[in-house]
Formats: sequence, C-alpha cells, structure tokens
Amino acid sequence: MSEGITQSLYTHYVQIFINAAVQAGKEILTIYEECGTDMQIKGDGSPLTRAGLASHRMITKKLSEIFPNIPIMSEEGKSVPYEVRRHWKEYFCIDPLDGTKEFIKRNGEFTINRAFIYSKKPVVGVVYVPVQETMHIGCSVIGSF
Repeated sequence: MSEGITQSLYTHYVQIFINAAVQAGKEILTIYEECGTDMQIKGDGSPLTRAGLASHRMITKKLSEIFPNIPIMSEEGKSVPYEVRRHWKEYFCIDPLDGTKEFIKRNGEFTINRAFIYSKKPVVGVVYVPVQETMHIGCSVIGSF
C-alpha cells in the first residue's frame, strides 16, 4: 500500500473485516452449539480449542487470498520473531478466539478480534461478539461504530 491510504480503501478493509468476522463467528458458534469445547494446552499454558483453530484458518485464508503480500500475525499462527516483524510496514493482527476460557465455560463472553496495523499504528479494528451478534468497529479515517 502507498503512503496515501484513501478513505475508500479503509472502508474496503472494514467491510472485509466485517465479513470475515461474521463467517468466523458462524464457524465458532457451530462448534459452540455442538458443545465442541475440546481443547489442547499451548506451550505457554493457555488453552487452544477446535473453534479457535477453525476461526484462525478461515480468517487467515480469507485475508491471504485478498491481500497476499500483507503479513498476518495471529495468536494461533506461527510465531514470527521480533527481528522480522519490526520491519513490517503493515500487517494484520488477529486473535481468532479471544476469551477461550469463557468459550470453554460456555458463558458467551468471547470475541473475534482483528486489526490492520500500518506504520506501527492500528488503523482499522473489529471486535465481534458472535453470541450477541454485536460488532465494534474502529477506523482512524471513518470513525468508530
């Protein structure tokens, strides 16, 4: 992307994030409704569920297809060393299932989060609560809603 990111490009990113959030939310809710809270324990001791992995795969696949040259950093993806990431001018930052412990408890208090980082600043972000079908959107150019 060039230095002159336009409002229409930001709007385009927001729409892609909304669509990806809703699709990931559907996948997560399907597993949630099946009581699919089976989990593994990651190296840091935190839980990882089938729903988190499904959300990660769906979101990263969609973003990679649309933006093949923009790196993706996902909580459920491969770790990228800081020495590599620090040179990224832009990237997507994703937590495909934030609140895994709440997902496991089945209390509905979990979200799907993603952001577009440009010049080391978050410029587009979406937080989606699938159980409530509630989405929070922020964009440095078009505002928050």
